[in-house]
Amino acid sequence: MINNIPVVKLGIIAVSRSCFPMALSERRRAAIKSICGDALYECPVTVENELDAKKAVEDVKAAGVNALVVFLGNFGPETPETLIADWFEGPIMYVAAAEGDGDLYDGRGDAYCGMLNCSYNLGLRGKTAYIPEYPVGTAEEIAEKIGEFVPIARAILGLKGLKVIAFGPRPDDFLACNAPIKALYDLGVAVEENSELDLLVAYNKHADDERIPAKIAEMQAELGEKNPYAGILPRLAQYELTLLDWAEEHKGAREYVCFANKCWPAFQTEFKFVPCYVNSRLAAMGIPVSCEVDIYGALSEYIGVCVSGAPTTLLDINNTVPASIYEKAIKGKYDFRLTETFMGFHCGNTSCGLLKNPHMGYQRIMKRDLEPELPEPDITRGTMEGNIGAGEITFYRLQSTAGTELKAYIAQGEVMDVDCESFGSIGAFAIPEMDRFYRHVLIQKRYPHHGAVAFGHYGKALFEVFKYLGVKDIAYNQPKNLPYPTENPWA
Repeated sequence: MINNIPVVKLGIIAVSRSCFPMALSERRRAAIKSICGDALYECPVTVENELDAKKAVEDVKAAGVNALVVFLGNFGPETPETLIADWFEGPIMYVAAAEGDGDLYDGRGDAYCGMLNCSYNLGLRGKTAYIPEYPVGTAEEIAEKIGEFVPIARAILGLKGLKVIAFGPRPDDFLACNAPIKALYDLGVAVEENSELDLLVAYNKHADDERIPAKIAEMQAELGEKNPYAGILPRLAQYELTLLDWAEEHKGAREYVCFANKCWPAFQTEFKFVPCYVNSRLAAMGIPVSCEVDIYGALSEYIGVCVSGAPTTLLDINNTVPASIYEKAIKGKYDFRLTETFMGFHCGNTSCGLLKNPHMGYQRIMKRDLEPELPEPDITRGTMEGNIGAGEITFYRLQSTAGTELKAYIAQGEVMDVDCESFGSIGAFAIPEMDRFYRHVLIQKRYPHHGAVAFGHYGKALFEVFKYLGVKDIAYNQPKNLPYPTENPWA
């Protein structure tokens, strides 16, 4: 159970234009309520005028509604129905009734027409609302569209209550992990930036914490009896308690947190371990911890947690799949070209529940640099290793440009059931037309090397979240018959 995301309480307000039967709109609203049941609060006020709109918004707020559906049961009153978006502070959705539940004399509502004027008036007011791809439907169809609104609303609510806690500065030569934070303020996301020294001081204060033995027992149960690096668990338990306490003590007026933490090179020499396993455990709790102080990476992960309701991870878009592995394990089994595949990797921040044969390891790259003379690792112990389990994924990222404008990408694909024959949390990924996406989105639009991963196909919901946030540049892996603007037609 993830507690670091909002619980969406949906409400529905029906609207009615005075020259249409109010009973028609109310009957259609009741049909939707009967399908959604307790998951949807039915406002008893049907809105015909501005005073009705004010009364309806007060009613849903009193009922604890935090995400709202405005339903045009007939043509609807343009001004009152869009004033609702002025007065309701949470995410809001507009949908309209299709005909067919009565005759086309007194039973015709013309909501199909009313949605046009509704959208025009929302634009005049400068209001953002979620309007589905096809916003008109029967009660059953509207109920389904409301269900699709829930993860979108959860993400919008989550960002309004989120604080990103960072411990930096970022490692040298990792400019790609840095971006202006002004765009976070534009989103309403709070940011708390701290020094790595602040984290070390807090960690040292937890040295004799009485909760450490119980935390060690949790980790031992998760890792099993054959963990070769069990000796590092007291330090890791102390560190996990440090982060969890910091989150609780520093979230302030916010309800949700994620972390963007520095994790090398000074971390190992001063904390005497690598934090990857602890990061993976917090990820399993729905508290993303991005590596290398990647604030927008942590933000992206958190959005994915809200949308999917499950742990996400952050990976380097790391290396090509060797032709030998492709020939042996992919060709003929999967319908992907070699250049549509790549390996996603990080030292070990992925939840063990997402890995095949998860086990604790050490950071080989850091050991070469920090303790090359030791036959066995010491301060580089603490990674969570294993091949990422096969299944559908969505690779995505929300990022600020240097000019503080938000941009994003989304690409759906899969993790293949392939032994990567390597170390760390690693998987063999395949995304249709990845080679073109890599060149004309990731490189052309100057995205950093980190990508967030949600485990499932969530592109539809993520696209709507980014739209709701006002992101104008949302890139995706375009099919071959839809060239990118920068794609050479003769290549």
